[in-house]
Amino acid sequence: MTSGILIRNVYVMMAYAFRALHRDGIERIEAEHFDHLHDLLAEILVRGVGVQVKRGLHRDYLRRHENLATVRGRIDFARTVAERTTTRGRIACEFDEYEADTPHNRALKSVIVLLIRHGDVSAARRAELRRLLPYLDAVTLVAPSSIRWDALTYHRANAAYRLLLGVCELIVRGMLPSRGAGSMKLASWLSDDSMSDLYERFLREYYTFHHPDLRPAASSIPWDYDRSSALGVEQLPSMRTDVTLRRGERSLVIDAKFYREPMQVGRWEKETVRSGHLYQVLAYAKNADVDRNGSVSGLLLYARSDAATQPDLDLVIQGNRIGARTLDLNRPWAQIRAQLEDVVTWLDNEV
Repeated sequence: MTSGILIRNVYVMMAYAFRALHRDGIERIEAEHFDHLHDLLAEILVRGVGVQVKRGLHRDYLRRHENLATVRGRIDFARTVAERTTTRGRIACEFDEYEADTPHNRALKSVIVLLIRHGDVSAARRAELRRLLPYLDAVTLVAPSSIRWDALTYHRANAAYRLLLGVCELIVRGMLPSRGAGSMKLASWLSDDSMSDLYERFLREYYTFHHPDLRPAASSIPWDYDRSSALGVEQLPSMRTDVTLRRGERSLVIDAKFYREPMQVGRWEKETVRSGHLYQVLAYAKNADVDRNGSVSGLLLYARSDAATQPDLDLVIQGNRIGARTLDLNRPWAQIRAQLEDVVTWLDNEV
């Protein structure tokens, strides 16, 4: 459980989110028992890095500068003169080396070490992680906080790294300072922000994979204001959806929500859908529906938690269908997929 939200399909979510769908791998992971999320993440790294070692670690041409006895690559004349290396029989050279000490492998090694030292990982999996390290001897160990995740690029040659480094990023995001000075620990579960990001990405990639015809996207919605009398327009906040699905003239705006307590408690202990969330999705739908014909619907899709009351709302507000429901991530995958497919039916229903 993470933040009150029961999850038995974290790996499936990650497989979609990081575009690494291999059904046989998913089934093998699903069959395993994991006492802690760190164990699951460690197992993904053990299997994934093990496969990469057999295939060959990702390598790239890296620029090197060295003083050599013979010329290699391009002579750096300025440095040669400045350092007077020729007096010692050395020439400053600049060349490219094809090696495994890439940013991708540095991130992998650093997070494996982080899990070994600070993760809540079983002794057996910790030993398996240690057995990977000799294969990464030539890779530089860096501080996890220094890794620039947005700078890591992927292509055909290193596509398998997408899931592995996605897992690594989630692990680092879950790193929390402990009360002991100078030490750290990993959260037993990922932070709410990390899981919220994963949940949004999972939904978007699920529909991209299974329903490309619906053109799933995190799209921006412009404010539909009266331009003839507008003042201070630059102060309007941006509106960006988590997922927008389109079929013909109809659109469905999905706002993914990952909250321990999806409902708010008002006067007399009355539980209602969180007002800020409802106002947000209503604003999205109304501003996207520029023709005022009810062709845009809005749905708050919460990850189901263990709270006593769950959102269950479906109504038409000023011509637009607006709803709030949950996605139970603790169900078998077939049932989760059925829930996701049921969301698509909102595009078929006329208001």
